[in-house]
Amino acid sequence: MSYQLTIEPIGAQIEVEDGQTMLDACLRAGIWLPHACCHGLCATCKVNIVEGEVDHGEASNFALMDFEREEGRTLACCARLESDVVIEADIEEEPDARSIPVRDFTGTVVRMEDLTPTIKGVFIQLDTPIDFQAGQYINFSIGLEDGMTRAFSLANPPSSASEIELNVRLVPGGKGTGWVHETLKVGDRVSLSGPYGRFFVRKSANVPTIYLAGGSGLSSARSMILDLLEEGSILPITLVCGARTRDELYYHDELVSLANQHANFTYFPALSSETGDSPWTGFRGFVHEAAQQHFNGDFRGQKAYLCGPPLMIDACINVLMQGRLFERDIYTEKFFDAANAQQARSPLFKRV
Repeated sequence: MSYQLTIEPIGAQIEVEDGQTMLDACLRAGIWLPHACCHGLCATCKVNIVEGEVDHGEASNFALMDFEREEGRTLACCARLESDVVIEADIEEEPDARSIPVRDFTGTVVRMEDLTPTIKGVFIQLDTPIDFQAGQYINFSIGLEDGMTRAFSLANPPSSASEIELNVRLVPGGKGTGWVHETLKVGDRVSLSGPYGRFFVRKSANVPTIYLAGGSGLSSARSMILDLLEEGSILPITLVCGARTRDELYYHDELVSLANQHANFTYFPALSSETGDSPWTGFRGFVHEAAQQHFNGDFRGQKAYLCGPPLMIDACINVLMQGRLFERDIYTEKFFDAANAQQARSPLFKRV
C-alpha cells in the first residue's frame, strides 16, 4: 500500500510506501528537504501539512510541540502518511546542487588504518559505485542491531566512486563508533545508504574557498579539496586544519605534498595542546585563531566551509563574521545526537 505526497512550492508528487518516512521517500526520489539529525530531535525538517493525515512517529515533544501538531506541522524524518498528503516545505534553490537519489549499497571492508590514536580510516569496496558530491555523507549500518546507523562523511573524492573512505572517530561510550573500532574488520560485508547532505562546494560562485576543519571533520574538507584540484581549479584554496596534538593531525604529509604541488592550495595546520618541548614549529592554538592570523582578520571575497565539532564551528563563525564574511558565504554541516540536538543554535547563524 502507498500514498501520494505532494511537495509545495515545487509541485512534485511522489509515492510513499506504507511505513516509509516522508523524508526517506523524498530523498530516494531525488527531492531534497531540509534535515539534520533524522531522529526527530532537531526540528530542521519541520514542514506544514496542507492536506491529509500523518502519524508523527518518534518526534520528540521538544522538537515538535503539541500546539504545533494541532496546527498541522510535522517532522518529515518521523512522519508516516495515513492518507494522500500535501505539504509545504522550505526548499532553498541551490544552482550547484545535484539531485542524486539516495540508494542502498553493499560492499566489503578492504582496509582499516589507524589514522590517529582515536580515528580509523575504513576503506570499503562497493559492489556498485556511488554517485555523490564532495562533502556529502552516508548512513553506515552498525552491526549491533537492526536499523542502527551512523552518519559518516565521505573522505574520498567523487572520482573514487567504487572504493570509499570513512574517517571514524572513537566517541567515548559510543556504541556505533566503538563497534567500528573494536569489531569491524577487513573482509566484513557492510551496508550503507546515501548520499546525504547539502554540504558541497558552490563552484558557480567562482571565488576563493576556505576550509576550516577539526578532528575527523577533515574528511569532508579533504574530499572537497581533492575534487577541486583534480578538476584543475586555479582559484585559491586554503585549508586551516586543527588538532590537539601532532599525533592527532592526520593526512599531514599528504596535505603538505599537495601544497607543494599546487600553487593555489595553502595548508595551514594548527595544534591547540601540543607540549612546549615538542619539535612542532607550526601554529599553536585553535582553528579560528589560526584562520584569523593567516588572513589578518579579513575574509572578504571568499566562501568558507566549516567541518568539525560544534564548539569549533561556532568559534569559527564568530571570527569569520568579524572578518566581514557573512551568512550567505559560510557553509557547515553538523551531525546531531540526542545530547546536542536540543541545544540552542547560534543566534548569529540561522543556517546552522
